[in-house]
Amino acid sequence: MGGLSVTIVGAGIGGLTAALALAGAGHAVTLIERRTGFSEVGAGLQLSPNASAVLIGLGLGAALRRAADEPPGVRVRALSTGRTIGGIRLGASIRQRHGAPYYVIHRADLQTLLLDAVRGRPGIRLGVGREITDLTETADGIDLTVSGIDGGRSERLRADLVVGADGVRSKLRARFDARPLRLHRQAAWRALIPREAAPDAFQGDETGLWLGAGRHVVHYPVGGGKRLNVVAIAPERDGDEDWGRIGDPAALRDHFPDAAAPLAELLGTPDAWVVWSLVDRPAARPMARGRIALLGDAAHPVLPFLAQGAALAIEDAAVLAAQLAAHPDVPVALSAYAGLRANRVAAVQRAARGNGRVYHAGRLVGLARDAVMARLGPEGMAARYGWLYGWTPPAA
Repeated sequence: MGGLSVTIVGAGIGGLTAALALAGAGHAVTLIERRTGFSEVGAGLQLSPNASAVLIGLGLGAALRRAADEPPGVRVRALSTGRTIGGIRLGASIRQRHGAPYYVIHRADLQTLLLDAVRGRPGIRLGVGREITDLTETADGIDLTVSGIDGGRSERLRADLVVGADGVRSKLRARFDARPLRLHRQAAWRALIPREAAPDAFQGDETGLWLGAGRHVVHYPVGGGKRLNVVAIAPERDGDEDWGRIGDPAALRDHFPDAAAPLAELLGTPDAWVVWSLVDRPAARPMARGRIALLGDAAHPVLPFLAQGAALAIEDAAVLAAQLAAHPDVPVALSAYAGLRANRVAAVQRAARGNGRVYHAGRLVGLARDAVMARLGPEGMAARYGWLYGWTPPAA
């Protein structure tokens, strides 16, 4: 199928990837973004091979190599003692196993390279500071009204389909599934520090994962190794629906009074943290209907315990483009897309929830977890995620 008019709502990682994939297939894309700026302080993300392979296939391989870091592995340690529990082999081993690298990257860097690619593609029109204020679906298309968020002029658009990539608080999702977000009673504290400011114990290139009862910390270098991304997951009694708020460093340290000395030093280094309350919700049922499709967090929020939020959105974009190429009828193509994604996203959501329970296990379950990690070793742990990292998009 070629020559469709597609409107994408939301220019996050998933929306930008979808715009590139659809424009590359010959469709005319209008990308609508409510924000006027795209930077996100202190937010790193991981691009496992199931995601990096899609981006490389879109011609972004060279840009990714410049912007991303490729850690040699993950070292897992006990939060309170610093004892090494196990590890996961990444680097050349994961590239050979799955044919694509495992990258870590700052979200703003990934958005910048995606935006540069979008702006260089003549088939994509990008409108920022704008939102959809009216949408009417008909048998042969969708009529839209797009307005400026500051009360600016409105315009009418006609599209063959609309893609909702507008995040966990998606307005388009309500047309499919009105189940509310559920606060997870945990928060992600994120900070980004200059590499030279990090304690000596954190100057290596590996990803670090520290596990403790009800809490964990992950860190990895980004920006060519010049900065260290730190994420601490800690309990919170009352969640906050604001997407990112300033956190008090002293409040975070209170959650980790028993941290091993090197970790305590790291957590005491940032002057400021940005805090996100974790939210959860089952995948939309269905992820597409008629001429409207959802992707990324709008369709299926993923808890961060498997580092697959951005990766799943990138997968969605690839599958959507493939199904529009495979089926001449838009509703049929979107129905096929929803069917292909349902089991995959549900499995990843379940695995992320399960990982959270394992990461935050108490003493007895934690001992069993540690024994399994030690028995499997770094290569065995990498193989355990083969079902996840080895995913490839279906052929068009």
